[in-house]
Amino acid sequence: MFSMKKMMRSLAAVAALSAATAAHAADGYFDSSSVEVGGGEHVQVVRLAVQKDWNKSWLPTSGYHLNGYWDANVAYWRANQWLDQQGNTKDLAVVGITPVFRWEADNKLGFYADAGIGAAVFSSVYRNTHRQLSTAFEFADHVGVGYVFANKWELGARLQHYSNGGIKKPNGGVNLLLLKAAYHY
Repeated sequence: MFSMKKMMRSLAAVAALSAATAAHAADGYFDSSSVEVGGGEHVQVVRLAVQKDWNKSWLPTSGYHLNGYWDANVAYWRANQWLDQQGNTKDLAVVGITPVFRWEADNKLGFYADAGIGAAVFSSVYRNTHRQLSTAFEFADHVGVGYVFANKWELGARLQHYSNGGIKKPNGGVNLLLLKAAYHY
């Protein structure tokens, strides 16, 4: 699990990201920033991201529509069974960008569902437990649900899958469950 020192570093990074994105939000670069925490089989993840809304209204129906946004992210992964050895750990950094489609209310508040397929680059080829990805480049796809509150805060959950799409074998894939908190500027 995460140590207190690493958790404090993560919280400091979130605070720095929030301050930086708030400054850029005024310039129109970003609309929101988020932090996600979670994990999968023998791996824990902290993910920081900024988003840029497309401000589209496709397929309007009964107060809802399809919209989208860009999600640029960096993540810290802690693998706990590196090279299939119990207790052998490895820290990885992951950088990614994902176009995301979101089914949301016309006023952008309340419940939503979203899905996206993007690209990610790992600092090292992932070889944890029996999961091997064999390339540093991976596709990152997800489905998620959540709720946007009137005070501009958002809470959500997503299932995230990383895979190289069969570019090279082995391609075991990595599945994560992530909890998300975001703030819309």
